[in-house]
Amino acid sequence: MHRPTLLAATVAAVVAAATTVPLPANATTAPTTDRQQQYAAAAAEYGVPTDVLLGVSYLESRWDSNAGTPSTSGGYGPMHLTDARHVAALLVGGHHDTGTEDPRGDDSRTALAPAPRPAEDPAPPAAALQTVDAAAALTGATADALRTDASVNIRGGAALLASYQRELGAPVGAGTDPASWYGAVARYAGADSADAAAAFADEVFTTIGAGESRVTDDGQRVALPARAIRPQRSWLDRLGLRRLARPDGLECPRTISCEWIPAPYAAFGDGDYGNHDLSDRPARQKIEYIVIHDTEGSWATTLQLVQDPTYVSWHYTLRSVDGHIAQHVKTKDVAWHAGNWYVNAKSVGLEHEGFAAQGTWYTEAMYRTSAKLVRHLALRLGIPLDRQHIIGHDNVPGTTAATVRGMHWDTGPYWDWTHYFELLHAPRLDTGTPATGLVRIDPDFTTNQPAFVGCVTAGVPCAPRGSSAVVLRSAPAADAPLVNDIALRPDGTPNTMEVSDHGARASAGQTYALAGRQGDWTAIWYLGQRAWFHNPASAPTASWTVGLVATPKPGRTTIPVYGRAYPEEAAYPAGVPYQTISPLQYTLTAGQRYAVGAVLPGEYYRASTVDGSSPGDWTVIRGKNWYAQIQFGHRIMYVDLADVQLLPSPVGAPR
Repeated sequence: MHRPTLLAATVAAVVAAATTVPLPANATTAPTTDRQQQYAAAAAEYGVPTDVLLGVSYLESRWDSNAGTPSTSGGYGPMHLTDARHVAALLVGGHHDTGTEDPRGDDSRTALAPAPRPAEDPAPPAAALQTVDAAAALTGATADALRTDASVNIRGGAALLASYQRELGAPVGAGTDPASWYGAVARYAGADSADAAAAFADEVFTTIGAGESRVTDDGQRVALPARAIRPQRSWLDRLGLRRLARPDGLECPRTISCEWIPAPYAAFGDGDYGNHDLSDRPARQKIEYIVIHDTEGSWATTLQLVQDPTYVSWHYTLRSVDGHIAQHVKTKDVAWHAGNWYVNAKSVGLEHEGFAAQGTWYTEAMYRTSAKLVRHLALRLGIPLDRQHIIGHDNVPGTTAATVRGMHWDTGPYWDWTHYFELLHAPRLDTGTPATGLVRIDPDFTTNQPAFVGCVTAGVPCAPRGSSAVVLRSAPAADAPLVNDIALRPDGTPNTMEVSDHGARASAGQTYALAGRQGDWTAIWYLGQRAWFHNPASAPTASWTVGLVATPKPGRTTIPVYGRAYPEEAAYPAGVPYQTISPLQYTLTAGQRYAVGAVLPGEYYRASTVDGSSPGDWTVIRGKNWYAQIQFGHRIMYVDLADVQLLPSPVGAPR
């Protein structure tokens, strides 16, 4: 891995200074099992205001231990002490999202086959990704203890904060004014720019001002009382960090750290060009979706890829350690990221530094900046803040029956969709009852821990971890086989608990039509079958809502389901090849119902040359047919509006 080198030049000085600074008179190393007391003890030991220590920890991990697993930037424990060397040794094998999709997903052009991802930088990690070493020197604790023992980890984080404060020449002591700790908090982010460091520090002090209270993933109640503080931002200047340019047209809110690192738009021979297409959205075509991805590689490698004209593209990349953002493609233009040209042409793609499988977790700093960016874009572009429009890459359908199996499945089951939508301040419609007939998947992320396997090694159980996913079975019993996704397992056998196998899985926020209830079990219509999940009244994993459902028109036994909403053949002008309306393997049978997410016109954005010279280029072809977007399985899909009737969900709903 490669990371910014903010701390590289000074880590030796940090360690040297720590070995000569005596512990405060009130220092204590007595162990305690109470997490709140652990924060208080560490704060007293190293002279850090308790609310500063709690605020930094919350923005890193929300005070969680994450079962001793590393974050997507190699951070451990409540204080996110980073140990990139250790993680690199654990996660040999790298990229898990091994789908074979063509990222552009346009049948009218030769399929893209991106070269294998380059090897990660073998150079020693920058100190921003190796803070466990400095924490070990400061505390005398072992690296293993700092990674795995929450109490020791909190002490390590407090020691780091105090050392940063001393380096700045700022006052140290538990009774010092928290406002004077702004520079040390900014330094803790590990950012390489003043903008990113300040954005992190501002979010910490906003958290302190608002207060927080929650039960952690290991059952510890922690509270941060609200306290209004006006931070002394002048301490930031002493860090000597570079200031980012914010060019006109940068599409990020001013409250987050963002820079412009453009993806190239260039011809490179034999008519090929890359790595995106020009357009004029939303004037030319409405943007319907924001697609959430993870990078399956480090920040440095991801930036290297997006700047390659022969590779693929996305609109934004988000950095794990501090939430910093780089924009690569204007939202008016079409990036090649989702494996489905219809979705690409109508979406904005965000790549989050991290891995879908390897037991890693996403930092609160990245969740928060991502949510701020997505809310900004959604409000500006008129995109609803719901799971029909804010989707994961794993919710994007295959374009044809042949491509379904190769579609990617990031961000995976460990992305916390419920918390993400809370950060988005998305509205929720919770007026439903079982009689209304629509079910919103809504497990408690912390306690919902499906027994997935294969996070690091195939077939080996993953560490118990909170998840947004609920598992779907073929009958209302815990030992019933999982349901079958016929496209992923054509032989009809049940899907599996492999972390990459989403064929028997629904995710938080997704809405399905109710198909039955039996005891503590609820059934939904899913890929043409009833799929059951455990939903006890004492610990519900779903909530009830209202809306529209699609069902075949009277007299229709079955209707086809599509992965894209293209216009009919007659709509295509001369010289533009017809894009076949090709059904997927699935069918929607009479009597079944599926939640409707949108009603959309049939559209195809034509783009095939670098200069727009081919017939029909840079135009949106629209026909007379319309489509209903439905939640058909784990992925969204489309049905021809002429084939279905749209009904309010209570009509004839199972009880």
